[in-house]
Amino acid sequence: MKRKISILLILIVSILFIGALVYENIYAQNLAWGSSGAEVTELQNRLSRWGYYDGPISGTYGPQTYEAVRLFQQRNGLTVDGVVGPQTRAALGMPTTAAAPTAPVSRGVSRSDDVQMLARAIHAESKGEPYEGQVAVGAVILNRVRSANFPNTIAGVVYQPCAFEPVKRGAINETPGDSAHRAARDALNGWDPTGGALYFWNPATATSRWIWTRTVTLRIGRHVFGN
Repeated sequence: MKRKISILLILIVSILFIGALVYENIYAQNLAWGSSGAEVTELQNRLSRWGYYDGPISGTYGPQTYEAVRLFQQRNGLTVDGVVGPQTRAALGMPTTAAAPTAPVSRGVSRSDDVQMLARAIHAESKGEPYEGQVAVGAVILNRVRSANFPNTIAGVVYQPCAFEPVKRGAINETPGDSAHRAARDALNGWDPTGGALYFWNPATATSRWIWTRTVTLRIGRHVFGN
């Protein structure tokens, strides 16, 4: 009888231990009210840079950070819960898994999650455009990633406030097709039909006066590109 009880206790302890490991693996990367450390500092820096957060860069996830995260989620079509989980991390351009102790992450190129994010942006902004025009839209986003004047990740560029209309409309969350994925890979592999352009717009629908202060360098399909 004692032997059975001992075995049962061992099984219970083992199950609890495994459950704790699984929980840690799934949830340890989440940032929420009460979190602290370098990742919270990075979160606050990004939200501050993009106009969502105006509090101190303290590394502590308090009420101001919480409200800034909720605002970011609301404006970008994410679940509004104030928790930086996998989807919000991806939208912020923050790693969605623990970083491996190998090569450093590049400035937003050649990762599978970047292909998906870029494909979504290409699909939302240029579906129906010539293939070269789709690649050109992806190239503009990558040119911004490399520019010191923009966020240094694809997600950061795409979700920068007021940068892309499909983000506000929610079209950024549509599933991209094969053409958008191919265009994303071609852009990531170095094809830039724009020659380094940082902007593109549709002359027939653009309402911003400022965008017309840019110098147009070429036109592909319905879009013009320039700097």
